[in-house]
Amino acid sequence: MRETIIRNLGPLAALAGIWEGDQGIDISRIRSREQETKYRERIVFDPLGPVRNGPQELFGLRYAMTAWRLGEQDAFHEELGYWLWDGENKQVLRCFMVPRGVLINAGGDAESDSTNFHLSAEAGSETYGILSNKYLDESYKTMKYELDVTIHEDGKFSYKEDTQLWIPVNAAIFHHTDQNTLTKTS
Repeated sequence: MRETIIRNLGPLAALAGIWEGDQGIDISRIRSREQETKYRERIVFDPLGPVRNGPQELFGLRYAMTAWRLGEQDAFHEELGYWLWDGENKQVLRCFMVPRGVLINAGGDAESDSTNFHLSAEAGSETYGILSNKYLDESYKTMKYELDVTIHEDGKFSYKEDTQLWIPVNAAIFHHTDQNTLTKTS
């Protein structure tokens, strides 16, 4: 059954398994200052499907991601969610939440054999959108989320993401960025 699911994951098939990487770079705002943090992370992708929405059939990966600052034992970031493949509509989706009270449903076009794809979400969109808790909506509102993924032939994958935050105090958009290259460990 697992092999059947993996065969139906389109461009996500190579991601099934456990991945680790320690080349992460996070650019964020801490105490009103821009700060670069180097980190390591672990992502577990567990195949699932099919998921049926009437005639729509999705296959996907349930995932859990944890990130730690280099040299520290306590995680500074976690995510739970799903990466989904809609083969008929040639769409990759990433639906996830972080324990700060933010939910993102991002999507983008891809071919079944794509090794590069781009996903995005915008606040206010009824399809690929962003929801935040009341505090974050008023003080660090996530306006846009963009993700670029590259699946390499050498058992690695890399990503670059840009979470664009509206910070009213500065009356400006801040680009909170993360990037890493991970290696499949199992």
